[in-house]
Amino acid sequence: MIACKNSGRNTFGDFVDVNKIVDAGATSKPVSDYELSRYACYLIVQNGDSRKEVIALGQTYFAIQTHRQEIADRFNQLDEDSKRLVVRGDIKQWNQMLAEAARDAGVITSNEFAIFQNAGYIGLYGGLDVEDIHERKGLGVRDKILDFMGSTELIANLFRISQTEEKLKRDAIDTAAEANKTHHAVGKEVRAAIERVGGTMPEDLPSPEKSIAQVEREQIAELKQKAKNEQLMLDE
Repeated sequence: MIACKNSGRNTFGDFVDVNKIVDAGATSKPVSDYELSRYACYLIVQNGDSRKEVIALGQTYFAIQTHRQEIADRFNQLDEDSKRLVVRGDIKQWNQMLAEAARDAGVITSNEFAIFQNAGYIGLYGGLDVEDIHERKGLGVRDKILDFMGSTELIANLFRISQTEEKLKRDAIDTAAEANKTHHAVGKEVRAAIERVGGTMPEDLPSPEKSIAQVEREQIAELKQKAKNEQLMLDE
């Protein structure tokens, strides 16, 4: 809270003091508690004891996010794997928003959501569904398609996802069938745009050798080693 105050913010907005009732034997009593903003959680993690696993994991997470933002700020100078990592991170966030928009539109069950996702791929990939794309890329059953895309293919899918999310909300789609049609139509429009500018169709783009998960593991290992080296220098 001191760090929050010293940064010029109002602590009452980030650390909301609330009371809750807990059982204390035969009686109940009120105890103080806090509802934390995202910023408050960040401060707690950054100022916590790194010997505690949850704090160490949180600090690693924020280090990775900071690294990703630094990378995003100089996107055009990045190597291909770093570009993939940045765009894949954006897709994860947009996919969450797309899932919420789809649910609001009537896509409720896991089976309905699988059909909804498939509709978008079919539109963008000229009739190929998820299973076809898996086979074309030579992926295993547990491999995620998005983890084996180059940056160009990922950007095409990011556009599909973001535009579908916005259209579902803008058009107030309220049935699963209409949501599927919308996703398919947006996918087709993105494909048509690629064709108009003379781009390579997404199914014809090469698949990278390393998955996004492997790239992330390598970056985490590098960050951990860097932190370890810096700690050794401080100890000396």
